[in-house]
Amino acid sequence: MKHEFWNIPNSVTIARLALLPLVVLCHFWEYTWGGLISAIIFGIAASTDWVDGYLARKLNLTTPFGAFLDPVADKLMVVTALVLQVEFMDTWWFTLIAVVIICREVTISALREWMAEIGSRRKVAVQMLGKIKTVFQMVAISLLFLYQSWEYQPLFYLIILLFLVAVVFTLWSMFIYLVSAWRAMNEDDDEMLG
Repeated sequence: MKHEFWNIPNSVTIARLALLPLVVLCHFWEYTWGGLISAIIFGIAASTDWVDGYLARKLNLTTPFGAFLDPVADKLMVVTALVLQVEFMDTWWFTLIAVVIICREVTISALREWMAEIGSRRKVAVQMLGKIKTVFQMVAISLLFLYQSWEYQPLFYLIILLFLVAVVFTLWSMFIYLVSAWRAMNEDDDEMLG
């Protein structure tokens, strides 16, 4: 049991979470390069999402705890960063983007918990579309932190484009999860009736 909890991939995921307070502190740091430092730390933390998954598969150290912790770490990173950026951007359209992304994350987390309770957790497991969505979110957020220190207009347009693509993937992946859950519920109802 100890091995299952404290293996290398899980330690990388925990390190990712440990970097979050540094991102918050740097974001509010009254210094010209605060945004750049936040972007670097957030980018390093985001890259560990790939590292922990790769190590878990390569070293054959996939665990139930790791399967739980990895998406939770992603969601905490994204939600924390979006809350910080809503204050920085201070526009209705960015707030709307943040609300859509955060609401999706809460909805899918609740859906997974509920599906686990009825024994259908695997039917709403993390899919490739969700991973692509996370990549777009992480890159867009990293660049937005950078924009706080380097207000370069073409960079801003790239950030907007990345967030719009992230929202499309966010809604698309949520729709797929909801359809999978709906099918699983109908299958369970059919089995009970049968």
